[in-house]
Amino acid sequence: MNALRYSSMVFLSIFLASVLQAQTRTVAERLGYPANAKLLILHGDDLGVAHSVDAASLDALDRGAITSASIMMPTPWVTEVAAYARAHPNADLGLHLTLTSEWETYRWGSVDAKDKVQSLLDSTGTFPSDVPPVVARAKVAEVELELRAQVERALALGIRPTHLDSHMGALFGSAELIATYIKVAHDYRLPFLAPRGLPVGPNDVVLDQIVIAGPEVARDRWKQFYLDAIAGLKPGLTEMIVHLGHDDAELQAVTVNHEPYGSAWRQRDYDVVTSAEFKKALADNHVVLVRWRDLGKLVP
Repeated sequence: MNALRYSSMVFLSIFLASVLQAQTRTVAERLGYPANAKLLILHGDDLGVAHSVDAASLDALDRGAITSASIMMPTPWVTEVAAYARAHPNADLGLHLTLTSEWETYRWGSVDAKDKVQSLLDSTGTFPSDVPPVVARAKVAEVELELRAQVERALALGIRPTHLDSHMGALFGSAELIATYIKVAHDYRLPFLAPRGLPVGPNDVVLDQIVIAGPEVARDRWKQFYLDAIAGLKPGLTEMIVHLGHDDAELQAVTVNHEPYGSAWRQRDYDVVTSAEFKKALADNHVVLVRWRDLGKLVP
């Protein structure tokens, strides 16, 4: 065996050993925490939808009530978030990749030119209001064009995204959409929201659990739902997704006739995450708050 071949084999064995070690270590260990640490991303969705949503979400970020948030680039109030991002370059702001427009009278469409992504738009020229039409009609090539356009618009506005995720889970609707979502994340070298079961790569970070309030949660048990979720956290990486806003005239108009995730809903979420009881629950249960920016350090 010549020296060159021998040295190449030694290098390969060391490389494979390091990859195997990285794959067997938990996310907590890779971030420098004990293997059994309870890591939690407290995450606010839907920035850019309305001033009310921006005001509540950015206030929560400033107060440390949430650790990250994500921005919907096609929405009317996105430039307000971009101004905040430029003024707060260390803020943990990702992109809430958007292919739906769910409100009844308050609509948005594509970032890319409409004639390039026609399969993503309905007869009014806006995104459909629910996920099934996206899955049924969207052409994968046009989805990729639009996702890249949303990332590029963020960069042009001075936003340096820390991660990607999917509005209403639309990009989890089919294997082709999932593959496109992951491809775009990999191309921009960004971590992305990946629940267990997604066909991710060996260096991708996978969430062990996602916590989100649904319509089944009783309104008078709202805070208790979150307190119970904190008490029930297991070791591993969890993302708790909240939707923040103020129950004011603007947001009531935006979310008219849509109680789930509507104006009152968002006020309840804001009231919970900024409450003393919620902060105490985090401390009492030894929860370690982390950000997507931290997970980005694990992306090669």
